Amino acid sequence: MSDAGVGRNLTGAPARARASPLVPRVSVLIPVLNDAEALRRLLEWLTPMARAGTEILVIDAGSTDGSLGVATAPCVHSILQGVRGRGAQLAHGVQQARGRWLWMLHADSMPDPDCLGYLLAQDDRPGWGRFAVRLDGGPLLRLVAALMNVRSCLTGICTGDQGIFVHRDLLRAAGGMPTQSLMEDIELSRRLKRCCRPHCRRERIGTSARRWRRRGVVRTIVAMWTFRLRYWLGADPERLAREYYR
Repeated sequence: MSDAGVGRNLTGAPARARASPLVPRVSVLIPVLNDAEALRRLLEWLTPMARAGTEILVIDAGSTDGSLGVATAPCVHSILQGVRGRGAQLAHGVQQARGRWLWMLHADSMPDPDCLGYLLAQDDRPGWGRFAVRLDGGPLLRLVAALMNVRSCLTGICTGDQGIFVHRDLLRAAGGMPTQSLMEDIELSRRLKRCCRPHCRRERIGTSARRWRRRGVVRTIVAMWTFRLRYWLGADPERLAREYYR
């Protein structure tokens, strides 16, 4: 492959890109690390939605499970490689994306079709927001999801599971995407909140409850709030990430 039309990531590794004659209105940024099966489901779900005006980028952090092969799906416009840490992956995706609106999706997300429809219908006035998260798996998890949605409306702090979206100009004005490996969504919300309040949409994004089931719902809630409290008190996010992912 020649270097024409090929971008490069933060570490200098080549990124494969498919050219499009259209300037996209929305760029969907999907950071992955060994998420092959979840990514396959998400891309199959996005394919019929990814009509004109949509650009999909997959940002891989060194997967060894076939995620890169899955990312060759026809709906994916660019595959970026070589960065590690969700914040750094998203920051790299922001640099390469062409859309005016940037939509950050976890690989295990399942957004309602109306989510993308809402973003494609937006004008060019800067803003940001999130969609409502949906956790399947019983009454307790549904309650957790409902509380997450209420909390984000009250505090203006949104999470990655809620599919944060932001206009490119506002993100630039807020200082860009945080490159930290944990709490990048919290830090991003803090930066954007200083500029304006988020749009808390009712369209829903389903997300996997596997971590809740694996660790236990109550234990997961306690752990997440403990990490957040430590972060608010000034703990190093890289140290927190090492503890969280060990």
